[in-house]
Amino acid sequence: MSITEEKTIADIVAENIKTSHIFKKHGIDFCYGGGISVQKACEKKGLDYITIAEELRHFDIEVDKDYDYLNWPLEVLIDHIVSVHHLYVEENIPLLLQYAEKVAKVHGHHYSELLKIRDLFIEVSKELSAHMKKEELILFPFIKKMMLAKKEDLSLDVPHFKTVENPIAMMEDEHESAGDIFKQIAQLTNNYTPPENACNTFRALYDKLEEFEQDLHTHIHLENNILHPRASKLEKELRS
Repeated sequence: MSITEEKTIADIVAENIKTSHIFKKHGIDFCYGGGISVQKACEKKGLDYITIAEELRHFDIEVDKDYDYLNWPLEVLIDHIVSVHHLYVEENIPLLLQYAEKVAKVHGHHYSELLKIRDLFIEVSKELSAHMKKEELILFPFIKKMMLAKKEDLSLDVPHFKTVENPIAMMEDEHESAGDIFKQIAQLTNNYTPPENACNTFRALYDKLEEFEQDLHTHIHLENNILHPRASKLEKELRS
């Protein structure tokens, strides 16, 4: 994306709504105060224009995500889930909560579904935050402990949850709950299609919700379809 002195923030966001998240991250008003250049906005906020301009120029470079997850050691897969997907959720929940609250407050009287969308996202954000902590404190350390036992030919103590199948079942139930909430959000947003007259914050909310759901799908796939079956198989091997 080209960033010129003549192009306003509103122009940039109109060209690609995903740039709104960069402006939001730096506290730059891209919605009602978007009629100025990026450089002028940076001067007003005391921000480094060159850094933000580079972010905008390179934000849409695609990252190769075609990884060979099936053949990764389980501890590598776990570290990837935490450093990529858990981090994504942690970083984007506050941003989405701000978008949802602002859009509901400004437009909720006309689009009542925005109030329900806000409430649903608050619900799922709380669920996911608690869910990830349980994974990071209980399930993931035990899987790594099993990997170490296999590698060093050690005996494996029976955990307080008896078998890895128990936390796995709980995590998968919670995955299903989060997925059900996002199905409701997708329906309420008409599959993340904002009204034609929607302001930039309105559009940014829908775009970010869709991105969040897509990341969640990948996140859940890695756990339900790869990590959990392999962890169950490993436990059976160690117990036999």
